[in-house]
Formats: sequence, structure tokens, C-alpha cells
Amino acid sequence: MEKYQILGQMSPGALGVNVVVEETGNKVKHVIKQVECIDEHQANEALEELMPLRKLQHPHISIYQELFIIWNSEISSLFLCLVMEHNNGSFQKVIEKKRETRTIIDSEWLQNMLGQVLDALEYLHQLDLIHRNLKPSNIALVSSTHCKLQDLSSHALMTDKAKWNIRAEEDPFQKSWMAPEALNFSFSQKSDIWSLGCIILDMVSCSFINRAEAMHLRKSIRSMPDGLKGVLQTMEEKKIPDVETFRSLLPSMLQIDPSERVTIRDVIHITFVSSNFQSSSVALTLHRQVVPAFITDLLLESNVASILEVMQSFSSQPEVQLRAMKRLLRMPEDQLGLPWPMELVEMLITIMKQHERILDIQLYACSLLLRSLGQALAQDPAAEVLSDSSIISVLLSTLWSHPESEQLLVTVYSLLTIISSQESASEKLQNAGLFEHILEHLSAFSTNRDICINGLSLLWALMVDAITVNKTPLEKAAVLIPEVLATYPGDAEMAEAGCGVFGLLSMLGCIKEHQFEDVAALFLRSIRLCPDRALLVNNAYRGLASLAKVSELAALQVVVPEESGSGLDLLQEMYRLYKDDPEVVENVCMLLANLANYKEILPELVSSGIGPLVQEIKERFTSSLELVSYAETVLLRLEATTPPSSAGGQSALP
Repeated sequence: MEKYQILGQMSPGALGVNVVVEETGNKVKHVIKQVECIDEHQANEALEELMPLRKLQHPHISIYQELFIIWNSEISSLFLCLVMEHNNGSFQKVIEKKRETRTIIDSEWLQNMLGQVLDALEYLHQLDLIHRNLKPSNIALVSSTHCKLQDLSSHALMTDKAKWNIRAEEDPFQKSWMAPEALNFSFSQKSDIWSLGCIILDMVSCSFINRAEAMHLRKSIRSMPDGLKGVLQTMEEKKIPDVETFRSLLPSMLQIDPSERVTIRDVIHITFVSSNFQSSSVALTLHRQVVPAFITDLLLESNVASILEVMQSFSSQPEVQLRAMKRLLRMPEDQLGLPWPMELVEMLITIMKQHERILDIQLYACSLLLRSLGQALAQDPAAEVLSDSSIISVLLSTLWSHPESEQLLVTVYSLLTIISSQESASEKLQNAGLFEHILEHLSAFSTNRDICINGLSLLWALMVDAITVNKTPLEKAAVLIPEVLATYPGDAEMAEAGCGVFGLLSMLGCIKEHQFEDVAALFLRSIRLCPDRALLVNNAYRGLASLAKVSELAALQVVVPEESGSGLDLLQEMYRLYKDDPEVVENVCMLLANLANYKEILPELVSSGIGPLVQEIKERFTSSLELVSYAETVLLRLEATTPPSSAGGQSALP
């Protein structure tokens, strides 16, 4: 527990206490379920049973981040700690909100969420795994369109009869989602079906049944075969959406005898095949016929317009989409540019939504998006790329769905960098928590150069033109980015990306006072490493100017000689190299103006011969009022510091 700081305690679960924590290193929030164990044997048995669950890979299942055992000496008890993702939303919160306002849950949203839950539960059941603890509070909302099953339990924990009896008396609500046989500690895939049936029942009835009535209903149907008739009749009278489907589905899921309950495949068939429910999950494609490869290849041997028609006609067939996208990626670039990108982009977004779980489709679609948008911008740099919430939403969703795919992460970051250049896109991405996401992945994948380069580039793109910037998560960047750059000490491209971000962080005031000296030193090292990279030099001097304006210690870093030489000598060298680049010269002069504000530094400026350089800048850039103003400020302060006898002895720079 040493690496976690406890922020607060949530409502207790069925088996233990849930606490919200924050990692002390990266400030990422988690939930830790602390389950008190009878003895070491039970703790180890549960740990052994839960450990394989960490290897699960599914976009709608939240795996345990960490599992460990601790001893609480204060109460002399052993605890198994289950570290989970922290999410603010859940199905339970949605139900409670709708119950308070007595409003019906949106049908389209419910169908989409149900598809994701069914897809996840079928994945577990195919692996012969049982959730055992399925209830609305254990279906987390990652976003408004993306849910995850969480808090999968184990046989060792769920069959602790003493603990269950105590918890049932303290909070009967927790136990009300369990199947009749599960009350006697008999768990199976059919007990998951019962629990899911109870969840669906609660979601479709929350507009007219209160919490107490709903709990009583869930308990009563365990022993009353006809217990659903009344609520199903009320649903019909109140015109609940898709009531006919639910009239067929719920009784088949909530059979008292588990052998008479439907399977997860049956539930998918009733909802997404027979009733044509719609969802972004792969469940929609489970019962569709596969198109033979030779037919697909024949249909795809044509131009872009024809291929798009094929993709639209077979949108539910993942194998067709993969072949189509591979064909498009093989086409010459001149056939993928304008006027096709927008039609192609819209098609790819649709396909990505429909086949969110299939990693290959996400990879090929993102690669094609990147190539297509890049080609469009190459033909017309002023072209508008699609930046509305649809493409942003689908790209973020694919990141959440496939967090372990480093290749996908690189491609999506590249796409978001392009999109963030569009008006209002940066704010949308910030609001979606992208700053936190990038920093988390820079930490997790610090040895993946492509992720680091693209992550830093995206950070810069999000900040550079943003009207407003959420500074809170960016304060962590000042600690993390030097660690990333230290991993690649001689990498010029990495140094350039890092200086770009640090330059903006300095201007935005996101660097803490105790970090000023280290960041200033980092800028100077980067300039020495890559003096031939104009963008790096420009960003570094802009960042140094911002730091020197607010910190004399940072300013001293520039003027105090070190083993590698004086920062003032380096500045003069860079001026000679970039004397015809107005932007670099302006940032150099702004730095000098800020250095000249400190009396202790003025003698260093005089002795290093900065005066002739500044005079030259003033004379060469007369059209830039800002540059002239900086130069005059420096010259006036130098003149006030320089003894009269030496003022005339200075000569112009060669």
C-alpha cells in the first residue's frame, strides 16, 4: 500500500471495503477493494484464482491492475487487496438518477450498453469463467458510450458463508441481485444470466418502481414463478420502449430452475438478431454468414467509390471490412486524396464503431484514416479535416478498448495530433481527459520511442492553439517528461518534442518554482545537443525566456559558466546560426530582456559582450516593434551598468 495515498472510502461492497486511492508517483486514481480473509490459506487460494483474470483482454472488461495481500496489525487481520480502475459512473448511478426523476432510460443508449455487456459476458463464458458478482454498481461507465464489467469475484471469496450472512443482514440490497441457487453458494454461468436479468429488469422499470419496491421484486421472483407478470403488464401500459422484446427476454432469463434459463448466446439472439437491437459491440455480427474470400476480392477489385459501396453493403462483416481496408492501403496515394477523404472517413468511423472489439479492424482503419487525412492535407494544407465529436469519440473509445496495443496508440496519437489543429477540437480532447491519458502512457510505455514521440507531439498540439488549457494535469508533466527525455539522452527528435512541450508549459505557468533550475538546465542541454534544429532552439529559448521572467535562479542557469560552457556563449553562437530567423531572434532577445531585469546578472551580460549583439538586432529588425522594444530595454540597462570608460570600447559582432 506504500505507493498509494488513500483519498476516501466508498460504500462497502458485498465482500469488503472499497477505498479510492491515488498513486503517489503518477497521481492516477484507483479503487482498492480490501477483503478480510479467514486465514492465509483462503487469501492465497483467492489470489491464485484471481491472478489469471489479469490476462483477460476485452474492451468491456476491467481487469485488476494489481493484487496483493497485507497484514493489518491494528486489528490482527489478513486482507486481500484488489486494485481496480476508478470510474465515476456506473449503471447503478444511471438507474438511481432515472428513478429520482421517474424518467425512462433512453432506448438507443440501453441497447448499446446491453450489447457491450452481452459481448463481455459471452467472452467470459466462452473461457469458462463466471462473474459471480454481477450487479449495476459493478458495470462501470468509462464514458457515456462505453461500459465495462468490473469486480469479477472468485469461488474462494464468494463461498465464505459467515461473511455473506453478516453482509446480508447489514445490507440486503447487495445480495438481491443473486440467483436463487447462488444464495446456497452454487455459482454457474446461469447464475450470471439471472443477475443480468435482474439488472435489465431494474433498468426498464426504474421509471415507475422505487428502490425498495425493486429490491422486493427481485427477492420475490426467486420463489414466485409468475412474479414478473405484474411488472411486465405495467411496462406495456406505460409504453416502455422495446417492451415486446423484454416480455420475451426477462422470463427466460429469470427462471427459478437454472437448467431452464437461457444461455448468453440465446440472450444475444433474442435481442440482437430476432429483435434487431443496435450496439457498437461485436455481438451484432455473431450470427451473420461469412462472405467467401474470393467473392470479397472480386468485389474489391475496383476504384475507391466501388470499394466504399462494398464496405457499406457488408458493414456487419468484419472479414469484408479487413479486406477492403487492406485493398485501400495498397492503392497509390493519388487515388486516396481529395475528393474522397470525407466519404472515406465517415465510412471508417462507422466501421470502427460497429467492430470496436476487433483490434485488427481498429488498426487498419486508423492507418487508413491517417493516410487519407495526410494525403488530403498534402494536397490542400488549408483543408478541413473531420473534427466533430464523432471521430473524436470513436478514436478515444478505441484507445480505452485496446489499452495494451502500442501500435494502435501510436497511430491514434498521430491522428489526434492532426485533428487537434482544428478549431474547438483541442477543448473537446482536453475535456475527454486526454492530457491525463497521454501522461499515463508516457509513464507506462517510456521505453517505446514511437509512443513517447507521438505523445509529446500530441501534448504540444493540444496546448499550442488552445484558448483555455486545464493546467492541473499538466503539472505532472514537468516531472514526467524529464524522465522520458533521460531515457533517450542523445535523441534529437525526442529532445525537440520535449522542448516544444516544456516551452508551452513554461509560458502557461505549469512548472513549479522548485523545478525552474532543472528545466532551464534541460533547455540548455537540448540546445547543445541539437543546435541545428531550429524548432528546438526556438522553443527552448521561448521557454528559457518565460522561466527567466519569473525566476532569478532560472536566469542564473543561463549566465553561470559550467563544464559545457556558458549559456551566454551558447546564446551568441545560436544567434549567429539563426540571425536570419526572426522568430528565434525574437525569443533570444526576449530572454536577454528578462535576464537584464536582474542587477546581479547585468555584469555578466556586460562582460560577455552582449551589447553589440543586441545593437545589431535592433538595427537589423527595425520593422518588428516588439523586437526593437526588447533590444532597447537591454541596451538601456547595459548602458546604466557599463562604466563610462568602457562604454565606447565595445565593437560590433563580426
